[in-house]
Amino acid sequence: MDISAIWEWLTTPLQHGFMIKAVFVSALVGIVCSVLSCYMTLKGWALMGDAVSHAVLPGVVIAYILNIPFAIGAFVFGLGSVISIGFIKEKTRIKEDTVIGLVFTGFFALGLILISKTPSDIDLMHILFGNVLGISNNDIIQTAIISVITMVVLALLRKDLLLFCFDPTHARSIGLNTTAIYYTLLGLLALTIVAAQQTVGIILVIAMLVTPGATAYMLSDRFDQMTLIAVISGVFSSVIGTLISYHIDASTGGCIVVFQTLLFIAAMIFAPKHGLLFNFVPVEKETL
Repeated sequence: MDISAIWEWLTTPLQHGFMIKAVFVSALVGIVCSVLSCYMTLKGWALMGDAVSHAVLPGVVIAYILNIPFAIGAFVFGLGSVISIGFIKEKTRIKEDTVIGLVFTGFFALGLILISKTPSDIDLMHILFGNVLGISNNDIIQTAIISVITMVVLALLRKDLLLFCFDPTHARSIGLNTTAIYYTLLGLLALTIVAAQQTVGIILVIAMLVTPGATAYMLSDRFDQMTLIAVISGVFSSVIGTLISYHIDASTGGCIVVFQTLLFIAAMIFAPKHGLLFNFVPVEKETL
């Protein structure tokens, strides 16, 4: 394939206004999800992210019933799931992973019931898997505002969040309010899921919140470098995945997530320090 063919492949979709919007929003969501994914990876919160992403479903349906923006309902229920998880974990003897499983399945099941009992034009597939190609100008503004708020808070609390993720015991010992940091990080998670649901939907959003950070973690031991690699990976996969979906007429969210997964597999195998090939050392037999 020559350069002109590659250029045509990249630019042809951008002749359509809806594709320009889709690429822009996908890249924007890729940035904020990638930065947050670094903290999620360090904290080991993949299941937590999955829980919150599923928990927003009833909020979306109720927002439709009340004729208010979906983002409001999604955020309220996302935050509600976070508070529920924290409360049950603190007040009972049940372990966190079990609590997460209980809460997110309960919220998600409620959402499915509401959808089945609410006559509407809501396309369940769009809620679950996103519809970035049909995004409106209001959705773009909403996504941009949420992204800016999330990035600003992450920048202001960077040191506290890093210490909380690496060593919460030490953070507590030096006087940091780890409970406040815990809920702040989860609140940002809920906000980011609201921003990303239009792009990849509430099912696949967990991939955007985990995969870029996991890919970067394979390639770097320094957090600043890890963040940069995650952002490059997230934006690149979001843009290319969106373009691929246009050319093959497939789910945009699915294409983005599959491309991100392929990047992770490549990093897992070929990473210069932590990759499988680098760490493959033939075992020599001991001589007697």
